[in-house]
Amino acid sequence: MDLRSFPILPGPLKRIVPITLAVALFMENMDATVIATSLPAIAADIGTSPVALKLAFTAYFVALAIFIPVSSWVADRYGAKRVFCFAIIVFLLGSVACAFAGSLTEFVLARFFKGMGGAMMTPLARLILFRSVPRSDLIGAMTWLTVPALVAPTLGPPVGGFITTFVSWHWIFLINVPIGLAGLGLIVKCLPELEPGPPRRLDVTGFVLLGLAFSGVIFGLSLVSLPVLPVWVAIVTGGTGIAAIILYGFHVRRTDEPLLDPRIFREPAFRATIFGTALFLIGVGAMPFLLPLMLQLGFGMTPFETGLVTFMGAFGAMLTKFFTRQLYAGIGFRNALMGATILSTLGMGVLGFVTPQTSTALIVVLLFVTGLVRSAYFTGQHALGLSQIAEDEAGQATAISTVTRPVATALGVALAGFVLEVSAHGDALSLGDFHVAFFVVSGVSALAVVPFILLPKDAGSVVSGHLSSRSREEALKRSRERGNDGQSPRF
Repeated sequence: MDLRSFPILPGPLKRIVPITLAVALFMENMDATVIATSLPAIAADIGTSPVALKLAFTAYFVALAIFIPVSSWVADRYGAKRVFCFAIIVFLLGSVACAFAGSLTEFVLARFFKGMGGAMMTPLARLILFRSVPRSDLIGAMTWLTVPALVAPTLGPPVGGFITTFVSWHWIFLINVPIGLAGLGLIVKCLPELEPGPPRRLDVTGFVLLGLAFSGVIFGLSLVSLPVLPVWVAIVTGGTGIAAIILYGFHVRRTDEPLLDPRIFREPAFRATIFGTALFLIGVGAMPFLLPLMLQLGFGMTPFETGLVTFMGAFGAMLTKFFTRQLYAGIGFRNALMGATILSTLGMGVLGFVTPQTSTALIVVLLFVTGLVRSAYFTGQHALGLSQIAEDEAGQATAISTVTRPVATALGVALAGFVLEVSAHGDALSLGDFHVAFFVVSGVSALAVVPFILLPKDAGSVVSGHLSSRSREEALKRSRERGNDGQSPRF
């Protein structure tokens, strides 16, 4: 694709573009966290159990995993600005549908539809910014774009808890409407018209098989313990997903441009990062689901009180950006990622011991520290994963890395819900059931340390700046031999 064909904005408008895109991303990131504190209230209103709402969590993440890989193709086919506006409209319609859902089925379908819009928003925002802003201003523009990802998760829990406690849970979805409409107005008025890119072939077979694989495996695990459905439904659903994975393996061998190419896993640092992060996210991804439920059902907190406690994790994550570079330069990717995994796992495990008698201040400090650690982990794993990737494989690496997060998070929520239901034996949830769930998901996350143990000490040193100048020169030489130019972005 020839980027010279896309318009570059003059000086004053260079700041408007990222701010305009940030409005939509703020809405999306806020929505991802605002729902967590409202699950018991939603469940009571639509006539289901709070644990059954894991299906709503997983439905959104499954939609992300299915549609993120085709977002760039759709943008090149129909125009990035047009598709971005359409994605926001889908997201808003999904929000309204969530607010008016009267049953678990309706709520799950609304969340899936909403995820279809959300899947397009973040990738296209980055694409539009890249095509609209001069390269010399890209770092500054990206800073504006990433602010929502930092601020929205901090505001989401207390805002969602406040609205649910003092107004109604319906408004945590309806509040998206004025924000989204304002974002649409700014986009139509301020964003440049970007011509569709050159036509590319879409791997339709791969898209269908991956969609069946993601939805089948994740929903199969989610359905297996639901008492309202027979077990055979979960078995058939999960079996369909596994069969789709096998068929996709055969499909990859017969196509030159697969949607997601597993052959890129031959790169050790990338392979370790993806498998390690997938295991890590199964525990971490369950936290926004487990913790608010435990604080409300086990501790008797209101949604607003729950939000005030849980937001400290996101606040800690914001502060990590000030020391991450120095951390990885000082001890390297391998040691830092192993340490972050262990500390995060311990933090989740400790939550399996807290009780209503535990000091709230102690819980807040624990969440703050684990938020710091998790943010440091995610920053480092992203940089390490791309550190040894050849230039012509960067697109595939980014696509696989992006899809890993919603898939692993959905599996984490499904696993946590399964453990809660099995532990409760069909009775009302007790505090002990939540403790068991925290022990299980933290144990799975602890396995994430294994892929990083197998890496050499100088893994990713070209990017991190760790080790001696001679070691970095040797790592850079190996990187060039693999086809990388050694200019992977620093974090």
